[in-house]
Amino acid sequence: MKNLSVSLRLQNHITCFPQHFHLVFAFGSRCRRFKNTRFEDTLTCRGSVVVASKKMSGVEAKPLNPDLQSGKMVFHPILEKGIFRFDCSADDRNNAFPSISFENPILRDTPLSTVHEVPAFIPSFKSIMGKQIVEIEFPPNSSFYGTGEVSGPLERTGKKVFTWNTDAWGYGPGTTSLYQSHPWVLVLLSSGEAIGVLADTSRRCEIDLEHESVVRFVSSSAYPVITFGPFSSPVDVLTSFSKAVGTVFMPPKWSLGYHQCRWSYASDERVLEVSRTFREKGIPCDVIWMDIDYMDGFRCFTFDKERFSDPKSLVDDLHKIGFKAIWMLDPGIKNEKGYFVYDTGSERDIWIQTADGKPFVGEVWPGPCVFPDYTQSSARSWWASLVKDFISNGVDGIWNDMNEPAVFKSVTKTMPESNIHEGDPELGGHQKHAFYHNVYGMLMARSTYEGMKQAKGEKRPFVLTRAGYVGSQRYAATWTGDNLSTWEHLHMSISMVIQLGLSGQPLAGPDIGGFAGNATPKLFGRWMGVGAMFPFCRGHSEMDTSDHEPWSFGEECEEVCRLALKRRYRLLHHIYTLFYIAHKQGIPVVTPTFFSDTRDLELRTHENSFLLGPLLVYASTRRDQELYKMHHHLPKGIWQSFDFEDSHPDLPALYLRGGSIIPIAPPHQHVGEGDPEDELLLLVALDEQGKAEGILFEDGGDGYEFTNGGYLLTTYVAEKQSSVVTVKVSKSEGSWQRPNRRLHVQLLLGNYGKIDAWGIDGLAVQIPYPSENELSDILKNSEASFNSRLGNAGTELSKTPISIKSGDWDLKLVPWIGGRVISMEHLPSGTQWLHSRVDINGYEEYSGTEYRSPGCTEQYTVIKRDLEQAGEPELVLLEGDIGGGLIFQRQISIPKENPKIFRIDSAIVARNVGAGSGGFSRLVCLRVHPMFNLLHPTETYVLFSTIDGSKIEVWPESGSQAAFEGNFRPNGEWMLVDKCKGLCLVNRFELSQVKKCVVEWGTGTVNLELWSEERPVSQASALQISHHYEVLPAQP
Repeated sequence: MKNLSVSLRLQNHITCFPQHFHLVFAFGSRCRRFKNTRFEDTLTCRGSVVVASKKMSGVEAKPLNPDLQSGKMVFHPILEKGIFRFDCSADDRNNAFPSISFENPILRDTPLSTVHEVPAFIPSFKSIMGKQIVEIEFPPNSSFYGTGEVSGPLERTGKKVFTWNTDAWGYGPGTTSLYQSHPWVLVLLSSGEAIGVLADTSRRCEIDLEHESVVRFVSSSAYPVITFGPFSSPVDVLTSFSKAVGTVFMPPKWSLGYHQCRWSYASDERVLEVSRTFREKGIPCDVIWMDIDYMDGFRCFTFDKERFSDPKSLVDDLHKIGFKAIWMLDPGIKNEKGYFVYDTGSERDIWIQTADGKPFVGEVWPGPCVFPDYTQSSARSWWASLVKDFISNGVDGIWNDMNEPAVFKSVTKTMPESNIHEGDPELGGHQKHAFYHNVYGMLMARSTYEGMKQAKGEKRPFVLTRAGYVGSQRYAATWTGDNLSTWEHLHMSISMVIQLGLSGQPLAGPDIGGFAGNATPKLFGRWMGVGAMFPFCRGHSEMDTSDHEPWSFGEECEEVCRLALKRRYRLLHHIYTLFYIAHKQGIPVVTPTFFSDTRDLELRTHENSFLLGPLLVYASTRRDQELYKMHHHLPKGIWQSFDFEDSHPDLPALYLRGGSIIPIAPPHQHVGEGDPEDELLLLVALDEQGKAEGILFEDGGDGYEFTNGGYLLTTYVAEKQSSVVTVKVSKSEGSWQRPNRRLHVQLLLGNYGKIDAWGIDGLAVQIPYPSENELSDILKNSEASFNSRLGNAGTELSKTPISIKSGDWDLKLVPWIGGRVISMEHLPSGTQWLHSRVDINGYEEYSGTEYRSPGCTEQYTVIKRDLEQAGEPELVLLEGDIGGGLIFQRQISIPKENPKIFRIDSAIVARNVGAGSGGFSRLVCLRVHPMFNLLHPTETYVLFSTIDGSKIEVWPESGSQAAFEGNFRPNGEWMLVDKCKGLCLVNRFELSQVKKCVVEWGTGTVNLELWSEERPVSQASALQISHHYEVLPAQP
């Protein structure tokens, strides 16, 4: 019988085959075990049998089936300790195709001579009829994850998928091939240790996890298998994996904001209309997208001459209001002579060929199309040069779609597997499409990325790709394809984003709200709440569906979206830092909850929550699932609940792990509004030892200065000693100087309770820890406040605010929660001055000196409502019962004779005070408490002249609160000055009614409070404050 493989000499593979070991021989279905067999010369693999060529207890194994080869795979260590490459034989190892997944393919093919260890798990193989079947058996109770872009459950045991990039519009939980291919499995052992397994093949591969604790790959022969670990944690496995396949490109910071997309915004006018609406409504957004209809007849690198006649001018207008623009490019090039892309590609002979040597023509959006062969360096260079020229139109980012590649009018949805690629030798050379199909999208993204890099130079490219492969993260972000507007797809989106991260692609997210179908307001709001926490955050929908912008579903949904996206922008410091870690170390930005406790078996299948570093996001993703009525299964340890005074039933709950510090940014409208000198907020959650630590990465947000030390990486620590918590900088990295900024620290205490302290960044901040009684009161009040916010959120958003619009002002009031003003828009400047949500903040009034005393949450009644008429003002008169016989009255009006101002006249009136009290009420104080936005926190201050004539400027760095009484009060007028906008909001008041004025700075906000005297009131002695607001140009 012919020997089917070459002998392996023992002395050359001592790390693979120690002289004394257990060896299993397979004879069909029979096995024999030989213990402590001593080898003296060589090993040979014949058929399905491994044989020792000299004596071995007088036994020689012979094959039963000459068409079947099987046995244990041979191995050697690569890259670093704990990583092994396995092949069926030395011949297979020597003849293997180059790795396309490895960032440096040579590393896969270079044994480590300094490592002498045996793998913990050695795969077995069978090779039959051109197929290689690899199996690795793991201990019982092992759990499987990864496998790339897959639908269905998080835990993959019992599932089978096929890596074959497919245009999978409307996929379901059982779809077995989606847009990307990652023949990779992350195995979590029962001990909590983890190991990763990569089948390093670009061809169609079956990943079979149907049998408990067994990973099985089936693909065309031959391919190596690489294992990473076992290591002590899945994080260690993924860090090791990234050293092979590379880490995610460092995204520009603007790309981590919210993206708005639609197939399609039909014209440049519509694009600007949508963008401006985001700004008008105060909903944060950084990017707007142009789908395929911007093109001239779907021809790539062209623009429709009527609807997008001047793309450079459009982008300039978008940039002025803080928007970036991303444009789509598909691989299908219209087969049309005279079209410059087709002509130049044909001249260079870079199209994919049919089996008979002609350019393949397949139908896509433009009609008959040819397809660039990105496996050739000449084609990649040609495409990159086209991209470089395209960028000159002001393009900020590029979207590669349809690059599986998708082909219409084809049963397989793609081109024939017999098509020919003239691949570069380092990729695999001349091969059929079956070999390169799964890497086509990645190579297109690589070409696009390289073209953008050539064009932008000092700027980082941003590319989004639909199709991908192991290693795509080096060039592009991705999304989960054409999902559906259903609750099932909302639920699956969490697991899908997690799986992509566990497979090496951390910059991923779904089409928020669903691409196909019409979302309901509840579904869209809930999805936005979750999606705002994903690494890539984009809303997108297809044509012939209803509009899916955040304001398209009514006031309630719009408010939920606004809250969700403000959350995201607050967390951008933290998210950007996580991406720096992902870029440097390969740790995913989003990880499953079980990463916090790998031994908790229940967490291994948990699909309602995920981790953003030490931040746990707990969501409700089912139609009838109420977030705060479901059990929150948290990992072991301390997890402190918190919010930004924005809790809502449709927003996820947030928990910070004890021992952690995360940085928080102001809720800007777009990333470009941020300034390094903005106030920095640190959230601190102490562990059992009273300690915490966290990091903040800062750089220019774009460019490559950070690669040469141009950044600031700060480690903050906190420690409780005795009854004082000290927060300070423990170390810094990078050449950037620390910005001169105020530091705001919030020490989380649980149950949404917290203590605030302020200082200067770089200097220690000390926080007195509350006594047991004080802590009990704090937690009691914070929980009550949280329940109040949550209770109000369940009802108030279904009501319509009252609008007062006249002259320069457009105001909105909510009588049913404190008679509050929630919108104060100055129409000529387009400025929204109030920082508000429906149930808290905005313009509030209290009846006492304590924060949120009666008056700010009670239901008010509209006593009078006059619409604007000739000679009459627009006004609303409200009354609210605040108990004890007291009534809060508030009249809000825009005078006809001076429509540049709006006036508020407020009073606390004794209407039914008992005779036993002498007709006098309890002690009350009318406290006006408006919260204003700081659109430019470092360039905004409070200015006034005191009663004694002194000129006072109050800046944010002067401290968290400043009070002015007596002759230090403003002399009837003070103003909030925004130097960047060149505007000031002037507040004039009756001086005799105001005893104290208070300035209180927050994160991106300021309160300008007016306090009356504190005294009892009677029917004859009401407390009153009358004041008005006007916007004027700021004086130079």
